[in-house]
Amino acid sequence: MKNRSNSSPARAAAFLVAALMLQGAAFAQEAGAEAQGEDADASAKKNDEGDWFAVVGGDVYTGTGAVLRGATVLSRGGTIRKIGHDIEVPSDAKVLDASGLRVYPGLVALNARGVANRLGGSDYADTFDPYSQNLVLALAAGITTVSESGVAIKLKRREVKGVVVRERYLSTLNYTSNNPRSKSELEQKFEAASKYLREYRDYEEQKKTNKELKEPSARGVDPTIRAILENRSMARFNSTTRTDLLGIARLAQKYKFRPIVEGATEAWTVADELGRAGAYAVIVPRTRRDKSEELLRAGGSSIENAALLHRSGVQVAIQATSTFVDLGGIAGRDILHLPIEAGFAVRGGLPEQAALEGITIVPARILGVEHRVGSLEVGKDCDLIVLDGDLLHYQALVQYTVVDGKLVYEKDKELYYAHIRPRPTALPADAPDARRDKGEEASDAKEEGEETSGDEKPEDEPEEKPKEPEDKPEDGSEDGR
Repeated sequence: MKNRSNSSPARAAAFLVAALMLQGAAFAQEAGAEAQGEDADASAKKNDEGDWFAVVGGDVYTGTGAVLRGATVLSRGGTIRKIGHDIEVPSDAKVLDASGLRVYPGLVALNARGVANRLGGSDYADTFDPYSQNLVLALAAGITTVSESGVAIKLKRREVKGVVVRERYLSTLNYTSNNPRSKSELEQKFEAASKYLREYRDYEEQKKTNKELKEPSARGVDPTIRAILENRSMARFNSTTRTDLLGIARLAQKYKFRPIVEGATEAWTVADELGRAGAYAVIVPRTRRDKSEELLRAGGSSIENAALLHRSGVQVAIQATSTFVDLGGIAGRDILHLPIEAGFAVRGGLPEQAALEGITIVPARILGVEHRVGSLEVGKDCDLIVLDGDLLHYQALVQYTVVDGKLVYEKDKELYYAHIRPRPTALPADAPDARRDKGEEASDAKEEGEETSGDEKPEDEPEEKPKEPEDKPEDGSEDGR
């Protein structure tokens, strides 16, 4: 009995220790599982952020006026994270060496046709062709975003996810003196919508003190015009004559909205009025039209159109003569030559920075996607192009095109332009010199203007010793006679 009573506390203590050990093991296992789960969540989150991509060593023209020499653009998951110098590039990042080249924002082309929607139909998310020949040619021209039927579309290659950036932001209106009835009806719609919005604002104020006040009726108010006045949409007009452009500018000033005028051939004659209206102008700098001889006022086209509009505060977007890829027409006039059109605007006096903005950030603002594309800034999409020269120079070629942080075009690996001025391939510093015979060396020296004269002697040959005089004849005569 004594031994049994003494052994009971010991046995209980042993059981207690064993239970504590099992509980600790279970706790450690649970903690380990939680830690493993957290690591898995962190790894999954890291993978969701996407891959790193870096463009290093190029002269970065951000599109905002800044130029960073030999800088780095670092992105992850298609979004720019850092731009500048002394940026640490992650070891797992894909790196594009742009040393000696220029980096620009991807171009934005308005009113494109047949570039992205090659399969037809109105649903661009389903009809986008990521393998289209025209898409590749547009990327080769530096275009990364286009608008077709008012829909902003990314030119992604080999994928269709996220190609539609924004839909139906523009509302096309008809306002022309050639159709007085339509012009009058449009003015009445603006007046009705403006009156309703004034009444609604008053209702919102009075409702704070009078809860039983009835909301004003929106019956008869055009929803398109209402959206324009509420800045949920932008009004687009197609107009070229001075009379119509002046009427649009004054309509916009009266009802406080910002118009977009396309064509705008005679816009330079009313540039100040358009500037006061805060207008956007979409022009083709190479458009030429003679002034009507029946009119005494200024008219017709002018090579200074873009420059005069810019000087008056109008934001100018530049468009090509033909907004489709033309492989059988007049070279240099289709959408693939958008920078050349911008160059003509510079020739007419438009500053180069404004010309760059005219094919990047200004069309992006017109489409309502300037928060994503049009310039190289932290937080925006990594859409950029790398060129071997000035973007506005006709001889410059796009070497690389990047869309959403992915390399989608490389000139030397494509069929279309690889044969034109290929990039030189640099040999490694420790590469042995190629063996060449003396004939090749002599030919190269002759081409480089390094041919030696007859009096010069090669450095690797020893100098000839002077000849010793011959023994004189025994008779003492010097000439041996």
